[in-house]
Amino acid sequence: MLKEQQADLEYVSGRKNVLVVGGAGFIGSQLCENLVKENNVLCVDNYLTGSENNIDHLLQSPNFEFIKHDISEPLDLEASGEGQKFKVKFQGVQEIYYAACPTSPREHDQYPLETLLANSAGVKNSLDLAVKYQAAFTFFSTSLVYGAPTNDRPFEENYIGRVDQLGARSCYDEGKRFGEAMVNHYQRKFNLKAKIARIFNTYGPRMKVWDNLLIPYFIQQALAGEAIEINGKGERQVAVCYVGDIVDGLVKLTRADFVGAMNLGAENLITIADLAQKIITLTGSQSVIKFTTGQDDAPQQGLPNIGLARETMEWFPVVGIDEGLQKTIDFAKVIKGRVATFN
Repeated sequence: MLKEQQADLEYVSGRKNVLVVGGAGFIGSQLCENLVKENNVLCVDNYLTGSENNIDHLLQSPNFEFIKHDISEPLDLEASGEGQKFKVKFQGVQEIYYAACPTSPREHDQYPLETLLANSAGVKNSLDLAVKYQAAFTFFSTSLVYGAPTNDRPFEENYIGRVDQLGARSCYDEGKRFGEAMVNHYQRKFNLKAKIARIFNTYGPRMKVWDNLLIPYFIQQALAGEAIEINGKGERQVAVCYVGDIVDGLVKLTRADFVGAMNLGAENLITIADLAQKIITLTGSQSVIKFTTGQDDAPQQGLPNIGLARETMEWFPVVGIDEGLQKTIDFAKVIKGRVATFN
């Protein structure tokens, strides 16, 4: 028996076992792509809002295994064939990334209860695995836990924030706050290496067009040569961070000697009109910007203070807006013709 166990350990020696819950989503799939280079990756998703297309290219890797499972139900990694392949019974799991949750307002309208369960039961089931294997754990939270900004100062991690727990989007905003509380108390009770990543506006390949998010919508219109309509004068400012930078930050945070919450996002602002014009220029489109008399009623979002990330793990965004948009546009051109999705 000891020889068998030794052989099992040798089979996976040199590679961590990493669990990515929600690994077929926008950020989760690109995290899997990053991690599989040097780790054994177990990707869990139920395809509620994630897509198999996001991970198709990873399925041929001997270091990647997919488990279709709803994490609101407990997960037994040792009983699964995928977990047995990576000898989880003997080596355990070293890192857990929790990305499982619908993220767009349209999805929250369609899946409010699923969103609540992802932020409660799913988090608990994943934290129980972290306790069992004493794994480092990172919960993907959101800048929306801070609520709307009340001044021009960037949000710091110690800002308590204000969220409407009965609002239309409370299943996500308040759900993430509850998830953070659960991670915090598991960390205190079980001395877990548990971290909370408060992720601000993120863009890049595999974003969903049908969610009407600014960047994929602008790219879709520009590639079709259609007018890009912007409500108001396009003066509202946003800060967007390329997904590759966010993934880098998530990995660094998980492996940092740190517990608690940390902001990940971009600090530089750009107006909606300038963002649209950049996309028109980079696509070589003949599209024009059409300002409408409609009200720009998008929720106001604040900027992150990323001083803690700089100080703790020397992280900050390195992909400029032109480079990030070009990568996103190039990906969109490759898959142009698929129905309403960047997946």
